[in-house]
Amino acid sequence: MDILELKREFITIRQKLDEIRGSLDLEKRQNIIKKLEEETLKEGFWNDKNHSNKIIKDLNSEKEIIGEYYQLENLYHDEEVLIEFVEMGEIDFEKELEEKHRDLEHNLDNYDTKLLLDGPYDGNNAIVTIHAGAGGTEACDWADMLYRMYMRWFNTKGYKVTEMDYMAGDSVGIKSITLLVEGSRAYGYLKAEKGIHRLVRISPFDANKKRHTSFASVDIMPEVDETVEVNIDSGDLRIDTYRASGAGGQHVNMTDSAVRITHIPTGVVVTCQKERSQLNNRETAMKLLKSKLLEIEMKKKEEELKKIQGDQSEIGWGNQIRSYVFQPYTLVKDHRTMVESGNIRAVMDGDIDMFINGYLRWTKAK
Repeated sequence: MDILELKREFITIRQKLDEIRGSLDLEKRQNIIKKLEEETLKEGFWNDKNHSNKIIKDLNSEKEIIGEYYQLENLYHDEEVLIEFVEMGEIDFEKELEEKHRDLEHNLDNYDTKLLLDGPYDGNNAIVTIHAGAGGTEACDWADMLYRMYMRWFNTKGYKVTEMDYMAGDSVGIKSITLLVEGSRAYGYLKAEKGIHRLVRISPFDANKKRHTSFASVDIMPEVDETVEVNIDSGDLRIDTYRASGAGGQHVNMTDSAVRITHIPTGVVVTCQKERSQLNNRETAMKLLKSKLLEIEMKKKEEELKKIQGDQSEIGWGNQIRSYVFQPYTLVKDHRTMVESGNIRAVMDGDIDMFINGYLRWTKAK
């Protein structure tokens, strides 16, 4: 261990913590927390569900930001003590010092990224849909691999995941799956994953062992709660019911409980078959529709801004955001940010923070 190099990095971390502390304005945030807590104690606070939910959400968000900052300060001081021990010749603490230093760097990087999530819906839950591209078995298997990758990442973040819709592949994998991901700033982080994901590998389904290229799309929408207004005319809707189907088990239903809603003016179609109750599926499908229509409005505003800025580029099929190469070499590369990793096994096991953090910083720098 190069103690001098580690100390230089340690000084840089201190400087970064000081910058963050200055930007956070901790005293102001403490006052905000105090006012929000006072709001929760008012008589009749829980009578207005929308208002109370917003207050609680804001309160938890402020507490989380401050709490994590002080956790970083504690890690910093722990490492400071270990450095002193090692400099005094206590070499038994070297391994612990290296581990503490890695943890501090990693946590500081993630926290710094979290502070970038200041968009209007960044604090919302996320609706994630994975669609297999053209290519039959290969594409369905790739969609299933992405689903597994994201599930591993969700678990590391402690997010709650609910399956909302599912369509199995003809022989393996999945054609499409829609998930509700609930947790702190889920949409803020996952918006980095929206787009086309490309796989290059020697196919396990090809007897000739040839390399194949497969595509899958990942769509990310913020979950819309009652505080967000999206006007939907009931006359613009066509609602169909059908029997849920899928891979078996929870995906099989003996009644016409699954619901499909078509928004006629836009052509948007949403489905839900997660519950045995048609009424519950209809309510969930309406939530999906609100989120989808909100996404369309957000996209319109983005395109208008791009025209003003002179940026005519679009993300389309064949214009992938990220490539995952298994053979003849191993590499995962994000084509927007140029962030890459040769450890494809770790990435497929859910280690995607580097790509998400890189994207969030890239969008702020544009």
